[in-house]
Amino acid sequence: MRVIILFGSEIGTGEAVADHLADELRAHEVSVYDMMDFDPGDLELGDFHIIVCSTYGDGDLPTGAEPFFDHLDATRPDLTGLRFAVFGLGDSVYGDTFNRGGEIAAEKLAARGAVQVGEHARHDASTEIKAKDMAAEWATRLPIDALVDA
Repeated sequence: MRVIILFGSEIGTGEAVADHLADELRAHEVSVYDMMDFDPGDLELGDFHIIVCSTYGDGDLPTGAEPFFDHLDATRPDLTGLRFAVFGLGDSVYGDTFNRGGEIAAEKLAARGAVQVGEHARHDASTEIKAKDMAAEWATRLPIDALVDA
């Protein structure tokens, strides 16, 4: 099963986490794309998608992820059968909007019929835990091998 990692980031943390996840998941065929450069029409139901998404402004998607999700909203593709996991990036000092970017991404994919699997990771920049370290540990719990057999 191919693993497609899509990242949306404002300052580059999402990209760094996506690249680190690719290294952690090297036992699989992994590709990493900036959501800004990925056509949602290229989503393949047989692939496993990992969304790495930061939160921007007042709980918004990062600028680079907006065109991807705007396209999904406009074209309304049927993504039934697509499986995905989310690694969100945020800062708890923002209260109610903490990690909202990753949540919006998950909601928009689920609205098209996709199914979120595994734990929705929510990294908090206000903690001592580095995003890459949390991502590496989170990757060990992704049910990728179980999905291949499903």
